[in-house]
Amino acid sequence: MRCPFCGHMEDKVVDSRHSKGGEAIRRRRECLHCDRRFTTYEHIEEAFPQIVKQAGSLEDYDRQKIRRGIRLACSKRPISLEQIDQVVDRIEEQMLELGLREVSSDWVGSAITTQLRHLDPVAYIRFASVYRGFSDIEEFLQELKAMGRSDAHPEADAPTPPDEEDEG
Repeated sequence: MRCPFCGHMEDKVVDSRHSKGGEAIRRRRECLHCDRRFTTYEHIEEAFPQIVKQAGSLEDYDRQKIRRGIRLACSKRPISLEQIDQVVDRIEEQMLELGLREVSSDWVGSAITTQLRHLDPVAYIRFASVYRGFSDIEEFLQELKAMGRSDAHPEADAPTPPDEEDEG
């Protein structure tokens, strides 16, 4: 590993331990040239599916893009960054469980609205209004009514898995 201080390529590991709830390994290293210490993290690289946009183009999965959209919907709401990251983590888990090479942007949007509906109704309406393209107040009212009905049946909110033929 290249030393961030002197650029030398040789080091030794002086300490190794689990980190981030077992999701990573934290290693303290010491450069064999300048004797300075630095920390590295080792984690599994997960292969997320590509996102199929409305026009049919493919886009690499971007955690930060989803996080920004959720954060915008949650703006000025009593929702912590940790809660937002937990929402993104749950969406990523669902996406990986699908085991597909490609997932539609509609599926991602639906997964986000499902998570936001359970987190905060105002954030949900904000996100849904953009995601579903509400054009007038009537659409907001219809969504609010539907939201009241589906609270009695939250399982109806779950995004439906893409068809097997959508695998690519």
